[in-house]
Amino acid sequence: MNFWEYLVNRHQQLLADSYQHASAVFQCMVVATLIGVVIAVVTYRSDWAGNLATTATSTILTIPSLALIGLLIPLVGLGVAPTVISLTLYGLLPIVRNAIVGLRGVDPTLIDAAKGIGMSRAARLFRVELPLAWPPILTGIRVSTQMLMGIAAIAAYASGPGLGNEIFRGIASLGSANALNQVLAGTLGIIVLALLFDAAYVLIGRLTIPRGIRV
Repeated sequence: MNFWEYLVNRHQQLLADSYQHASAVFQCMVVATLIGVVIAVVTYRSDWAGNLATTATSTILTIPSLALIGLLIPLVGLGVAPTVISLTLYGLLPIVRNAIVGLRGVDPTLIDAAKGIGMSRAARLFRVELPLAWPPILTGIRVSTQMLMGIAAIAAYASGPGLGNEIFRGIASLGSANALNQVLAGTLGIIVLALLFDAAYVLIGRLTIPRGIRV
């Protein structure tokens, strides 16, 4: 059968795999964002601590995804657990780096003004510094999401959820009638999801970043 016929016949399974893929990436991005921003908040005031955080998260990113998942399988087993852990770890670097840059880029005069009106350190952080650092943080989230969309396909190696299963099935059955259709369907599905997520981030940016800051 041709590619279109394959999509029609397998649309329910492809939609289920797409939902699982998007859900895994979204949930891991939420966790990575929370962890990454906390790391940035703790380390951005110190040069050595910020450099250490950036170096540590960049070191994680140098580990081949297949190797990391393979190392996690004996510890947490197959399925969702190694997928969530590996994706969360891989998503940290852009968020940590951009959050540190954004927090360090806040105008000191604004912080002094917040001190002058009696704001506590926590209030300055949540009401002044983090809102002003939000544009670079959102950029880091966008970059991480695009990376994780592709890396999540490797999770199929550990029986993880998502469109990677379609790709792996196609590779495992190379030479069969639908092998190419399987690989192509999984690959195009990931591309479409990545574009949809990026469009959502653009909309979030327009809704949450004041026009003056965007300019």
